[in-house]
Formats: sequence, C-alpha cells, structure tokens
Amino acid sequence: MNNPFEYTPDAACNEAFRLLTERIEALKNNDNPQDLSFCRELEEGKMLGVLIAEDSEGRRHTLYAFSGQLGDRGFYFPGFVDPVFDYLQPDGHFKTNEADISFQNTEIGKFEKETLAKIKTDYDDAKSRLDAEVMEFKEKCRLSKLERDTKRKMGMTDEAEMAALIRQSQFEKAELHRLKKRIKTEFEPYETKLREAQSRLEAMKEKRRADSEALQKWLFDSFRVLNSRGESRSLSEIFTETPLKIPPSGAGECCAPKLLQSAYLKGWTPVSIAEYWYGKPKGGDVRIHGNHYPACRGKCLPVLTWMLQGLDIEPPLDNDFRCIAHKEPRIIFENRWFCIVDKPSGMLSVPGKGAAVSVQEWLQEKYGATGEVKMVHRLDQDTSGLLIAAFGPLPFKLLQTMFATRKVKKTYIAELDGNYKAGGIPRIGRIELPLSPDWLDRPRQRVDMKEGKEAVTEYEFLDVSDSRSRVLFHPLTGRTHQLRVHSASEMGLGMPIVGDRLYWKNNDPQRRLHLHAHKIEFIFPIDGNLYNFESPVPF
Repeated sequence: MNNPFEYTPDAACNEAFRLLTERIEALKNNDNPQDLSFCRELEEGKMLGVLIAEDSEGRRHTLYAFSGQLGDRGFYFPGFVDPVFDYLQPDGHFKTNEADISFQNTEIGKFEKETLAKIKTDYDDAKSRLDAEVMEFKEKCRLSKLERDTKRKMGMTDEAEMAALIRQSQFEKAELHRLKKRIKTEFEPYETKLREAQSRLEAMKEKRRADSEALQKWLFDSFRVLNSRGESRSLSEIFTETPLKIPPSGAGECCAPKLLQSAYLKGWTPVSIAEYWYGKPKGGDVRIHGNHYPACRGKCLPVLTWMLQGLDIEPPLDNDFRCIAHKEPRIIFENRWFCIVDKPSGMLSVPGKGAAVSVQEWLQEKYGATGEVKMVHRLDQDTSGLLIAAFGPLPFKLLQTMFATRKVKKTYIAELDGNYKAGGIPRIGRIELPLSPDWLDRPRQRVDMKEGKEAVTEYEFLDVSDSRSRVLFHPLTGRTHQLRVHSASEMGLGMPIVGDRLYWKNNDPQRRLHLHAHKIEFIFPIDGNLYNFESPVPF
C-alpha cells in the first residue's frame, strides 16, 4: 500500500474521488434538508478520504470517509464509513458527561457575573466608604497639627497650653488607632465573604477541570484502533510513547484511521489510500479544493504507525520522505570572513534528522573542522539559490545582526500556478500576513492574524502566460515558508508556487519547488564594501 504521508494518488483513488464529488453535487439538487445541510457543511471545508481495499476473494471495494464530524452525529451520509468510536450517542456516557460539564460552565459563568460580581461591588463600596472615613479623619488631624505647629512657632503658648497641645496630639493619634481598629472589624465580613466566594469559584473550576480530564481520559481509553494483524490499542496507549503523552483533540477522527478501521473490521486488506480537500480553506490554512494531501503528522502519525503494522508500505513509514539533491552546491565567492554558496534544490541548509548531507556539513568537510564555518541563514530544502556562510564567530554575529535588522536585501524568483492578470492581482504590491506553525501538521505553516509572527513580502510580477506567472519577491522578514504561504494563501496572492509539495498539488512530475534565491546584497561592516551576488534561475 502507498504511504499516507508521502504519495501520489493512483488512478483508482482519483476515480473514486471523482465519483464521490459527483454524488455530492447531485445531493445539492435534492429537497431533503439533511442532504442540503450535509453539503453546506462540506463546502465550508472538509478532508475527504478514499481507500481501495481487497477482500479474501480478491475483489476490490471502495470506502469513503470525512474528517471529524458532520451534523449532530459523527456520520450521516450513506456511503461513508462509521467513526472508529461512536461517542456521540445522545444518551451515552460522553454526551451525558459533556452536558454536565456544559452545565458547570453555565453555573460558573452565572456565579462570576452575578454572585461574585455583587460581592466584589459590596467589597469595593465598603472599602471606598471606610477608606474615605480614615482619610477624612487624617485630614482633620493634619490641620490640627498645622495649627499646633503655628502656635509653637509664634510663641503663643505657655506651659499649660503646651501640655494641652501635647494631650490633643496624643488623643488624635489614639482616636486614629481606634478608628482603624473599628474599620478593620467593620470591613472584615466583606473580606471574608469575598475570600469565600473566590474559593468557591476556584473549587467549581477545579471540579470542571477534573471532570473534563476524566471525560477525555475515558474517551481516549475507550477509543481503540486495530492494525492489520487484528491487534487493538487505545489512543491513550499509543500516545503514551510519544512526546505529547496525551492524544490531541480529534485524534483518531481523521479520514485515514476511519478508513483503515472499517477495512480491518470487514476483513479486507488496504491497497491504496488518498485524502482530498473539499470546499473552502478554513481559517488561515492553505488548502485547495480537489487537491490531495498527506495525512497530518501531529494527530495521525502515531495512530497510523500502529494501524499500518503488518502491511507493506511504500515508501516505508520511517522514511525521511524528502527529495534529495542530485547536484552539489558550489561556492561562487569567498574571502576571509564569509563565503557565498549556491545551494541546489533538495539539499538541506543545516543538518536534519536523516542521513542526507547538508550545506553546513558539506562546507565543514571542505574547509576542515577547524574552519569554524557556519550558516548565517537558511533556505527550505526544496528552495535553491544563494546562502551566506561565515568563517568564525565575529563575522557570523555581524551577519546575523544584519539579517535581523534588515540590512541584507534578498531577491527571490518564483513561478506561480496561475495568471495574475486574470486574477486581478496588482503587478506590484506588498503582502502582510502573520504566520504561525500548524502544530498538528508540521512543517506546514498557516496565516494567523491573532498570534502569528509578523511576515512581510514585497512582490513584482515579471512575466505571465496562460497558466503561469513569474514573480520577483523581496521578503522583509524571514519566517518559515513565508513566500510559499504568501503565494498560496487566498489572503495573499492565491497562486501556489509550482512544485510546492506542501501547498500545491504534491504530484508535480518535476519534483522541485520553483523558488530560487536569485540575488543577495549587503554592505559588510568590517571592510565597508558593497557585496552583490546573483545566481541564474534554474527553471
């Protein structure tokens, strides 16, 4: 079977998906409210999965799945497989306890907005009133002291009057002490009531947290998946062996686990699998209707690693899955402070998890272990073009500071899938879309307007054909996959870079990203010279 994390769909999967989309389109013409609701939910964006499986007599069957849930239950539309674990039964354990937790949420909100708010108001009012009483008496004492000081300075007091002034001062201090004591006693019930209310709120929240954790644990313990040998493990057991330890929300509800579980329960052997995006992209994700995508790694990799045991997978599941450079890098300039390297597509900039040689390691081998050569910045593995490596700590620190302060001008050339003129995109412009990692599907990035890091790209289109546009990019920031996401996102240019395995079609026969670091320019502070380097575009 093909590897769900690195594949091009076979003809059977593509045909099955085509037939599925035809069925969905036909549903839109029905008057059935459930059918129409189902289609509307799909159009908001869903991953649809197809699995071709073989029974014991060699007959082939097609199974369909959608990610997550649709409608009130996890499954509705005939022809889609059941969920791995149906925890959404109306009177079942999950729904009953979920309703109780929802009720707790309501009670906590009501307590905060009504009971606790009233207690806080009474507390604040009492504090203001009693503080004002103390301040008023202190002001009276201050004026009395001022009057006594004036009399003393002007010599208007005899011995008896002096004694009277002292007694007055002592009396006022004693009165202030008695006032503070009385106010403390009077204020104490308000403090006690507020403290008790806050403790009650914390207890309510702690119960909600404990109940939520218990319900999640029940779900993950009850959610059991099979492998091809017929062995069963719970999600809790599977994720215990991962860095996450606890399954993320939605684990086991993606297309691939549903499809494999259904095939195993029927006694069928999986032959090929594919997942396709249907509808609009969600949030800041870059998804294209009709494109196929690999299974997500955050939720699915641990689950599928278990579920695929016993099957022959091509490529193997522990494969690095990355294209390897077929050329060596070349050094186009070097001096005593730095060198400029032209990196081929498919080569890592710095060492990764696999055995593939990186530019950093290639340079260290060339200059020797004592050369202290170090990459100042990086390019994506699939991106080709110019990189700077520094010799020694001082040039390295200076060049990194120049990148951080935007004193290095980088120019990229890319070929995009689409006609910018037909799309009404300005020839010259600027893209400002903050980015953050898609933590459950690394290394993908997503547009994140709330918590993403600043990402700014200036662009200028150079040429256009019927279906391709050539563009020049000046990235002002250096976020991971910045140019790739700014190109592919509908909030950016809406035209993926040709050959982008993450944000385009994944099945480009050329198997390389059409993105090239074409120019790099900077003034080096040690010698004050302007350096300007170019690399010819290889596509």
